[in-house]
Amino acid sequence: MVGKKNIVFGFIYLVFTASLGPFMIQTMFPDMGNALQVKQRDVGALQQLAENDFENPETMEAMSAKQIAMLNTKGVLALSLVNNVQAPIDSMKGGPHAHGNLEAVLNIIAGICLCFIAAPVLYKQIISWLFIAGALLHSGLLYLRAFDIGFASILLNIGPFVLLLALLLMGIATLLWFKAEIIKD
Repeated sequence: MVGKKNIVFGFIYLVFTASLGPFMIQTMFPDMGNALQVKQRDVGALQQLAENDFENPETMEAMSAKQIAMLNTKGVLALSLVNNVQAPIDSMKGGPHAHGNLEAVLNIIAGICLCFIAAPVLYKQIISWLFIAGALLHSGLLYLRAFDIGFASILLNIGPFVLLLALLLMGIATLLWFKAEIIKD
């Protein structure tokens, strides 16, 4: 059965992508904790001053515009730090983790479908390998790019086209050779 390798690959790849995504996000969380502490300190101090009509807590005198601007800048920079630390985490969740899971399930479905298609074996093998290659060249390279491996960004655009070709060939094969029973190759 030609589709068997897609089913096996799909389940193994699903375990890999489902576990690697949270692992990578978890390694980024210490940075988020530090950024949130800085934000709490700087923005909290600014909030307390605003509640006290911007009076210096030590002298109870009104603060100068320069002092207020400096504290405001620290608060804005602390908020920016949180956003800068959050961006890679959001990118990981929406990029390699989600696409990897989707492409793993797509391989499982493609493998099952290939079991019901009475196409020439070479045609089915091409479709099968295109689905596997497409997953590795798309979400697999997204993971490598997250680890800052240089060539991953260069080859990243190939994966979606490989998957689209596999889907097109699968659609044609289904139209021409789909049977209601499992086909033994």
